Amino acid sequence: MSLSLRDQMLKAGLVNEKQAKQAGKEQKRQQRLEKKGAVAVDDTQRQAALKAMAEKQQRDQELNRQQQEKVERKAQVAQIRQLIESSRLPKLDSEDYYNFVDHKKVKRIAVNDMVRNKLSSGSLAIVKHGGGYEIIPREAALKIQERDERRIVLLNVVSAEVEEDDDPYAAYQIPDDLMW
Repeated sequence: MSLSLRDQMLKAGLVNEKQAKQAGKEQKRQQRLEKKGAVAVDDTQRQAALKAMAEKQQRDQELNRQQQEKVERKAQVAQIRQLIESSRLPKLDSEDYYNFVDHKKVKRIAVNDMVRNKLSSGSLAIVKHGGGYEIIPREAALKIQERDERRIVLLNVVSAEVEEDDDPYAAYQIPDDLMW
C-alpha cells in the first residue's frame, strides 16, 4: 500500500507531526476559501505558465520547420548529385574546347565536334559539379533546373529547324569543311 506524501515525509524525518498538521490545515482552509469565492484564485501564475507553454510550443514549431527545411535541402542536393553522376558524359581529352560564361568569367571545357553541335543545339547542357563542370543530357538538366537552377551553367534553347520550303538559301550548298 502506498503512503501519502505527508506520511512519506514524516517517515523520512523531513518534517515533524506538528508541521505536517499545520500544512494540512492551511491547505484545507485555502480550498474552503476558494470554494466560497472569498479568495480570488491567483491566475497570474497560471496565465504566465500558459504563456510560457505557448511560447515554447511556438519555438519548437519554428525549430521543427527549420530542421525539416534542412532535411529537404540535403535530400535535394543528394538528388542533384545523383542525377549529375548518373547521366554525365565522360570527360574528353581533346585539343578542341567549348567556351562558355559562368559568373562573368569565360570558362572552357574539352569537347569533340559531336558534343559541340549538341551543346549548341541544346540537346546537351553544362552544369556545375564538385568545383568543376560536367556535360549532361537536356532531360537531366531540366530535372536539375527544377530543383536548383543555379547549378545550370549552359542550357541552350532548342530551336525549331527552319523548314526546307521557306529556306531562301536552300539552293546554296554549304561546304562540309567550313568551321564557324
